[in-house]
Amino acid sequence: MTVKDWFEQRKEMQIARRAQDTQIDDSIGKLWIKCFNCNSQLLRKEVEENLEVCPKCGYHFRINARTRINQLFDEGTFEELFGNITTADPLEFSDTETYKKRITLAKAKTNMNEAVISGIGKIEGNTVAAAVMDFEFMGGSMGSVVGEKVTLAMEEALKRKIPMIAVTASGGARMQESILSLMQMAKTSCAVAKLNEAGLLYITVLTEPTFGGVTASFATLGDIIIAEQDARIGFAGRRVIEQTIRQSLPADFQTANYLMKYGQIDMISSRAELKSTIAKLINLHKTENKK
Repeated sequence: MTVKDWFEQRKEMQIARRAQDTQIDDSIGKLWIKCFNCNSQLLRKEVEENLEVCPKCGYHFRINARTRINQLFDEGTFEELFGNITTADPLEFSDTETYKKRITLAKAKTNMNEAVISGIGKIEGNTVAAAVMDFEFMGGSMGSVVGEKVTLAMEEALKRKIPMIAVTASGGARMQESILSLMQMAKTSCAVAKLNEAGLLYITVLTEPTFGGVTASFATLGDIIIAEQDARIGFAGRRVIEQTIRQSLPADFQTANYLMKYGQIDMISSRAELKSTIAKLINLHKTENKK
């Protein structure tokens, strides 16, 4: 064996070992998960059975829209609407990648057409219209399609005269659509005003994280605003605010507890109690309307 052959053999062995280590890491990752709050190593199955909440400290992990729907709605009752609406690229935007490519990658990653799922379903027997956002799709950013699907869900609530539930998880406006994205704030807010005029109940559930234009529009216009436990909620990010005002902010700034303390939300709910809490609010609203 020549020196060159020996080095080639060593290289192949190292590549094979790295591949084996990657497979082991992937297998461990499928079985175990680390809590961001208490650093406990947890069996993924236990976390899933506990509604994606740490069984040690109660930390609420982020969940995607489909998981949220499965947890929140009565089994087999949710019917997705407007799922065929897809994103265009009116500005032909490009930064390090084209907008079209980013959308394609997001669709492949999440198996969704956009960052929100709209539809009709039942929560403990109560029929509601809903828009459930997904942070995994481009950070839950609100572009034209997200704004349209949220608005259409509200219009469906108007048509059927049923309550509307919006579950938010967003980093804010979608920069690739510029002013078209910002216009969705006005559009969704006008739809909320129509719900209000019709006397229909509108509940918003703010989850981790809810920021930017979503916070500044339909997320904080609910008749009742619920924040899920551990959620961070705000407009601008903490770092931007600190640099602007040149002051340090409290450690709990922009958390659900902080917003509750200063009256910016109505209640905080754990994930385990969220479905029953919403159902109770709907039933109370029904009772009030009968009086």
